[in-house]
Amino acid sequence: MIASREWSDPASEALSLVELLRLRASSHGARTAYTYLLDGEVEESSLTYGELDRKARAIAAALQSSCAPGERALLLYPAGLDYVAALFGCLYARVIAVPAYPPRPARAHRNMPRLMSVINDARPAVALSASASLGAMKRRFDDQPGLLPLRWIATDEIGDDSAEGWREPEVSGDDLAFLQYTSGSTSTPKGVMLSHRNLLHNEQLIRHCFQQTEESVIVGWLPLYHDMGLIGNVLQPLYVGARCVLMSPTAFLLNPSRWLRAITRYSATTSGGPNFAYDLCVRKISPEQRARLDLSSWSTAFNGAEPVRHDTMERFAAAFGPCGFRRESFSPCYGLAEATL
Repeated sequence: MIASREWSDPASEALSLVELLRLRASSHGARTAYTYLLDGEVEESSLTYGELDRKARAIAAALQSSCAPGERALLLYPAGLDYVAALFGCLYARVIAVPAYPPRPARAHRNMPRLMSVINDARPAVALSASASLGAMKRRFDDQPGLLPLRWIATDEIGDDSAEGWREPEVSGDDLAFLQYTSGSTSTPKGVMLSHRNLLHNEQLIRHCFQQTEESVIVGWLPLYHDMGLIGNVLQPLYVGARCVLMSPTAFLLNPSRWLRAITRYSATTSGGPNFAYDLCVRKISPEQRARLDLSSWSTAFNGAEPVRHDTMERFAAAFGPCGFRRESFSPCYGLAEATL
């Protein structure tokens, strides 16, 4: 619940992510929080803090009518802002979100065993997805032997007027926010229980390290079910009150220049990814494309989630220095799910 007191800094005063979004919506409801670029180019959708709060309340109301606090909800979404709204809907309902990779038919033989391991461990009561992909997703799950039946909800079909039915819960910093599963690189994925306090403290550290403010602009293409994308491109913008511009990982991989063009277009200050992303830009972005880039606003270029290679950063700095990129903007980082990020 939001207490009746004056706030000098919502991020440092809020006790939970729910309280923080409610405060952002109250104080800066018309400010754009997230923008999604279709194919990394066209602004397909945007959410202000006020709109996100209302969508979260509507989804939470639907969850409260069918789930008990503490039950788990599996999040299976294609790239886009429906995922962001669903995540906060879970938080608003005190239903534990389980972000997961939506399996693709071409890679089902690789993705489904990991996903089945997550489902069998988390035992979700409900699966959330977008209406456009829900039918195919359900059919894929029906083919899995031994899987407990799942209730499915297409959250984009929940009307915003449902927000009036939301019952605001008591949420403390020690309450579980969501389950973040490890990558499973060396063993079966394990669910890490992250509290609101864990997440807010982690975001405070990132804000200090990246020197972020409400004037910061974040551009991201990282998958939102992965901890770097989830925390860096969904929760961190909320924490600092900044705008985040998103595109899908596929849009970046098909045309890496889309990432740097978005940084140019929105004068982004924070953006990054694994080492391979910088290497891909050096190899795939032509001199003609580079000539149209302005990376002078990019003050924090984080590099993590895999080994960080000095030669990659040197080659990137040399290739994009003429575009205004500064070598000192690089911020190599390391994290793991067990430590929040």
